Amino acid sequence: MTPEPAFLLHKRPYRETSAIVELLTLTQGRVRAVAQGVQRGGSKARGILQPYSPLHVTWSGNGELKRLRLLESQGSTALLAGEGLLCGFYANELMTRVLPLEYPVGEVFSHYALTLEALPSPAKRAGALRRLEITLLESLDMAPRFVDEHDAPLDAYTHYLYHAERHCFRAVAPGQGGIDGRSLKWLARGDWEAPGLAGVAKHVTRSALAPLLGERPLRSRELMRRLAERRRTS
Repeated sequence: MTPEPAFLLHKRPYRETSAIVELLTLTQGRVRAVAQGVQRGGSKARGILQPYSPLHVTWSGNGELKRLRLLESQGSTALLAGEGLLCGFYANELMTRVLPLEYPVGEVFSHYALTLEALPSPAKRAGALRRLEITLLESLDMAPRFVDEHDAPLDAYTHYLYHAERHCFRAVAPGQGGIDGRSLKWLARGDWEAPGLAGVAKHVTRSALAPLLGERPLRSRELMRRLAERRRTS
């Protein structure tokens, strides 16, 4: 097998010296594999197999659980700390929870790599995460459709709530909240990284991801909430 570009999404101990790893790969999507001996003290692979670090890997096996064969570093680990590190944790948790195993998602891989480059910069984090989320939703045919529940164009002066079952927007009466149609029409043009639309974009992608994530909360979101609370009270 030709070495495959990859990133480590998650790792957990397996038996005495091995680990089960979740990898995001360029052509095969999310791959689960046993990394033998990677937990052994002094193992070279242990230092290579780190989150946010570009890798080249090969594996073998026909079932859902592969066996990792080749593991090589292909560059420097993204330098993430504080909120940037939590955002990286969120990106990894999202990939692990939402992507089916061995579902090819080349565009998602590319945007994941771009997201890691953006996360060290506070000004770029929100936009990069929204772009990654919408690319993931598009790859799963779950992206929002910027029409109303009758497939009519959105009205700039109407407010809407997201209709998760139909991936569109439902008009609501004045005073019932919702998102203004003008902002949604800007998002429909692809302005997911526009600073003035950050709150709206986050609300839309979170609403669209909710059916895929189910009721179990993301641990990364809870950690981000705690960090925000500490900042408010400090």
